[in-house]
Amino acid sequence: MIEHGYTVSGMSCGHCAQSVTEELTGLPGVTEVDVDVSSGRVIVRAEAALAEADVRGAVDEAGYTYQGVVSLVG
Repeated sequence: MIEHGYTVSGMSCGHCAQSVTEELTGLPGVTEVDVDVSSGRVIVRAEAALAEADVRGAVDEAGYTYQGVVSLVG
């Protein structure tokens, strides 16, 4: 299992988190998505590495703005 961290902007409520979660969960190998609306931090657990372009596309499809990768260390 690999954990990936991303920052997404434009989310303001539980519905926003649900939309992002649904799109990211649709990516191959994704097993779990945790969204923190207040910080914009999104943690994705997947069976393998995810292509950044796929993550960006899923976030765009949900209607939010992909800001980039964040470190999960520390």
